[in-house]
Amino acid sequence: MFSCYYTNMKFIFLEPFYGGSHKDFTQGLIRYSRHSIDLFTMPARFWKWRMRGAALYFHKKIPSLSGYDGIIVTDLMSLADFKALYKEKFPPVLVYFHENQFSYPLFPGEVMDYQYSFTNITTALSADRVLFNSRAHYEAFFSHLPAFLNMMPEYHCLWAVSRIKEKTGILYPGCHFPYQKTNLIKDTPSPPAIIWNHRWEHDKNPDMFFHALGILKKKVKFNLLLLGEQTRTIPDVFASAKKLYGRVILQYGYVDSREKYYDWLKKGSVVVSTARQENFGIAVVEAIRFGNIPLVPNRLSYPEIIPSKYHNSLLYNDEEELIDKLEYFITHAHSAEELRNSLAESMAVFSWEHMIGRYDRELENLALQT
Repeated sequence: MFSCYYTNMKFIFLEPFYGGSHKDFTQGLIRYSRHSIDLFTMPARFWKWRMRGAALYFHKKIPSLSGYDGIIVTDLMSLADFKALYKEKFPPVLVYFHENQFSYPLFPGEVMDYQYSFTNITTALSADRVLFNSRAHYEAFFSHLPAFLNMMPEYHCLWAVSRIKEKTGILYPGCHFPYQKTNLIKDTPSPPAIIWNHRWEHDKNPDMFFHALGILKKKVKFNLLLLGEQTRTIPDVFASAKKLYGRVILQYGYVDSREKYYDWLKKGSVVVSTARQENFGIAVVEAIRFGNIPLVPNRLSYPEIIPSKYHNSLLYNDEEELIDKLEYFITHAHSAEELRNSLAESMAVFSWEHMIGRYDRELENLALQT
């Protein structure tokens, strides 16, 4: 369908929140795409100000968009504002939704600020193509959208639902690990190590994680690897856990080097998620790829990630079930080699080497909309 003409297109990627999964995704797309992608970013902090002000910053930073076949932005960009500032012909735009402001859990005591949800709506309406990072995220967005619009006292604008949906697709983010067969050389400590490699924030529900560990430690011995990106406000439970678990914590805190991070993943036995909100789950995919057995909630995006034949074994419905399964896999950690290898191989479909062809086709189709 595509001739060689489409192998060297030029795009611009505007990322107002260059950190975490946003940064990981951006770096992967640019590294693996056969197209040329210029990147402009802002640091990953003050997300509310980024949603309101990034358009103004990028407008001055990029005086002209001529010469580009298309634009890529993410959901923390106010695309409608950005387009309104340019008088010249505007290239077609793809918006990638890592999260949305309808279903993202609020901090305790926080009240929903409707303007950020409206920014998601106008950004999606202003785009030529919209992609969500999982089916669960897609369904969460479109299940909340009509109810949100109906909160308006009148003129509910429900036409926006179908307008957005007709140009929307689902495409998993790529992950950074080898596509080829993984050599699972495990350097497993004794006792086995449980991994937490998520952001240290309330939406990942660390309170439930450490509460479950508190019950588990009365039954079995284990080590801990507390990885994952730390934010400006770290939940108090991490400091408490550091005092409580002391020497069994083999690593406490974010690891800057990807190679060292992978080395720690290789030392783990089980990776646990207790997340209230997870639209894809790169951290879990990475841990599985390096030989960890996942125990994750039976909801969110996890049923999409975990092969269906393992759902009964690896998905849990409540804390009691999580503790029971943790106890089993900790006590059987050294006899689950076949399961580890099968799971690790199944994650190859999420590698950038496997995914990039679909992304490049999306970019080529985007450019054809000019």
